[in-house]
Amino acid sequence: MNASVAIKSVPGVIEEEEIIRIVDEVIAYIQGTGLTCFVGPSETAIEGDYEQLMEVIKQCQYVAIKAGAPSVDAYVKISYKPEGETLTIEKKLSKYQ
Repeated sequence: MNASVAIKSVPGVIEEEEIIRIVDEVIAYIQGTGLTCFVGPSETAIEGDYEQLMEVIKQCQYVAIKAGAPSVDAYVKISYKPEGETLTIEKKLSKYQ
């Protein structure tokens, strides 16, 4: 694993229940990739290969649109280490769980 990302998808809808429904679709897609992920209150962290993660980020936008969002904003944080391993979700969170 040479990369990790955190993504926050914000569908361009006003109704709170609709936001939750669409974000749930995006999270279900991420969980369905088989990659290690952690769903937090404001973003979802995912770890894996850099190229694979970039594809997941791209697909998240399509999933939100397919779920009914007229538009979607994404806030993404990327940690990439081409030579070696990045700090894992487990290492980052284990002392807090």
